Amino acid sequence: MIRAVKVGVPTEDAEQMALFRWAELQAGKYPELRLLFHIPNGGSRGKAEAGRFRAMGVKAGVPDLFLPVPRGTIHGLFIELKRLKGGRVSKEQNEWLNALFNQGYAVHVCCGWEDAAHVIERYLTTDWEARGKKIYDDFWAGIGNLNREG
Repeated sequence: MIRAVKVGVPTEDAEQMALFRWAELQAGKYPELRLLFHIPNGGSRGKAEAGRFRAMGVKAGVPDLFLPVPRGTIHGLFIELKRLKGGRVSKEQNEWLNALFNQGYAVHVCCGWEDAAHVIERYLTTDWEARGKKIYDDFWAGIGNLNREG
């Protein structure tokens, strides 16, 4: 008898690891990808460790990833990465994304590593100076994405 194997939805951690594997493979084409990094704000911690991290400056809601590569008048790209299903943007994350956008950063909520890879590639290849503020506001505000649930 053949049994169907139930495949679960990858975790956010697995999606992020897949994204960094993609970035490593694409670094020859886009050298800027070597600057992409994870901001280790999330995760489960004991009370003592959580207190120590708060004292060190960890802040709730800071996006998961940052690409410190300016494009035109945009200072860099922040990404909040969610799993394909079940991810939700918290109030604190929403506040951070809006505040960063208002400071001139591109921000985007991505569901899965492939969505994030597409967003990063578009960020790196778009001529933002020529496209102007309207396209920047429309695409990078990501307001429609900020509260979506997977």
